[in-house]
Amino acid sequence: MAEKVYQCTVSAPVNIAVIKYWGKRDVGLNLPTNSSLSVTLSQDDLRTVTTASCSKSFEKDTLWLNGHVEDISTSKRLSVCVEELRSARQGLEKEDDSLDKISQLKLHVVSKNNFPTAAGLASSAAGYAAFTEAVARLYGLPWTPTQLSRIARQGSGSACRSLFGGYVAWEMGELHSGADSVAVQVEPVEHWPEMRVAIMVASAAKKGVSSTSGMQSTVASSTLFQKRVKNIVPERMQAMKQAIRKHDFETFAKLTMTDSNQFHACCLDTFPPIFYLNDTSRAIIRVVENINAAAGKTVAAYTFDAGPNAVVYFLEENSAYVLDTLYAVSRNAQGWEDSERNPTSVKIDDVASETVLSGVSRVILTKVGDGPRLLSSEESLINEDGTLKDA
Repeated sequence: MAEKVYQCTVSAPVNIAVIKYWGKRDVGLNLPTNSSLSVTLSQDDLRTVTTASCSKSFEKDTLWLNGHVEDISTSKRLSVCVEELRSARQGLEKEDDSLDKISQLKLHVVSKNNFPTAAGLASSAAGYAAFTEAVARLYGLPWTPTQLSRIARQGSGSACRSLFGGYVAWEMGELHSGADSVAVQVEPVEHWPEMRVAIMVASAAKKGVSSTSGMQSTVASSTLFQKRVKNIVPERMQAMKQAIRKHDFETFAKLTMTDSNQFHACCLDTFPPIFYLNDTSRAIIRVVENINAAAGKTVAAYTFDAGPNAVVYFLEENSAYVLDTLYAVSRNAQGWEDSERNPTSVKIDDVASETVLSGVSRVILTKVGDGPRLLSSEESLINEDGTLKDA
């Protein structure tokens, strides 16, 4: 008789920070040097789907990520997450003898992204959030997203923010244990649903300098970074929360752009310097400046994570104005096929226009979205017998 396979499938979103997390005060626990704040993006366009399963027939803890297989025990980050979740399940089983003793069973976790991995699109955030959420639900843990965020943070720092929808803060905390370094929701998606996003993929290649390596170098060598974490970020966090609560897009936009600029200035101030932006990135900045200048107010905001891809925020009421201009400079990119656009009235810098046209390969149009979702068995990535679907 075949052994029973327990399983649970969830999806988790990408989040893009508008006040950036960069630098760790404790590498082992993934404790940040500063708080951060992000916007969760819609899973209709960007998501990670993960199925967590366990069975007596499984021989070792294994992860399949986009078809690539990995022994979980060889990954310190994954192992830490699994150990804490297992321990919590063991506690439930001790309290309630009626529960199936699944905490001792080996895990098979299958995960798939619908966007490029390791290309600056926050793939690790969605991935670790989905991993943590799926295993926690498999184990029936009665935890809040904030409680679960402490676990996800140890896998990937920004993953803690992907456990919520809407507008999310990762509070850096003060305790050495990291117990208070968790994510909290600033406002749900329903508070400001008009936020729209255009992601302009300037490169789908793997980054030359990983975020983990880059952070360590910046913390060790940048003098600008020290001023940022001590004085500037705390003020910006409060100002950004207020802007979101008041639906103040102009303040939201200016804070988003200045924080992105300063983050990359810290990367440049690192020794040796780190260059995440490329010519296409800088040209997109100029195009956004052209859009705002023509509008006579700030209607679009760019931000860049540790990579060259641009994320442009704007409100639904300005969608036509902003997207017509972005289309004019990236019309050859994949992603515009279902979008009818009109000629733009914005005068665009010629050099910037040509650079974006040749440098952007894909455009993803999305909006603010919800947090992790529990999916049906039809969307499971594992068959009832524990074998992988489409393997």
